[in-house]
Amino acid sequence: MAEHPLQGMMGITMDKVREMVDSSTIIGDPIKVDQETTIIPVSRVTFGFASGGSDVGAKASKEMFGGGSGAGVSITPVAFLIITPSGVRTMQLNEHAGTLDNAISALPELVDKLAAMLGRTKPSQDAAKEAAKEAFAEAEKADAQHKQPQQ
Repeated sequence: MAEHPLQGMMGITMDKVREMVDSSTIIGDPIKVDQETTIIPVSRVTFGFASGGSDVGAKASKEMFGGGSGAGVSITPVAFLIITPSGVRTMQLNEHAGTLDNAISALPELVDKLAAMLGRTKPSQDAAKEAAKEAFAEAEKADAQHKQPQQ
C-alpha cells in the first residue's frame, strides 16, 4: 500500500525537528571563561507538531490531496553550571521551582560525588556534563512516574 502524503509530510517535519534538538541543545557546550572557570548552559526544550489534510475528489481518476504540517520548537535557558577550582555551583534563571529545577539544584552534589569516586579533588568538564545528564535522566524518570495515573 502506498504511503499517504500526510505520512510523508509528518516524517519530514519530525526529521527536521530531530536535526535541531539533541542532547547538546539541553546541556550546552562548555564555555571556557578563563583558565579556571567553565560555564555550561542548561536549557529546557519543548516542541509540538500539527498536521492536517484532506482528500479532495477530482474529475480525473486520481484523487487529489491537500494538506500541511508544521512544528514549533521553544528553547528556554533555565540555568548555568559554573565550574571553578573551588567547586560547582548552579545559577538558575527562573525562580519557579519544578522537577527540572530541582534536578539542576542537585547537580553540584552529584558532581562532587562523581569527582570523589574518580579520586579527583576538582571536577572536570566531562564529569560535570555527565552528572548533568544523569540529573536530567532522574528528573525525567520522576516526571514520568508523577504523570502516571494513581491506582
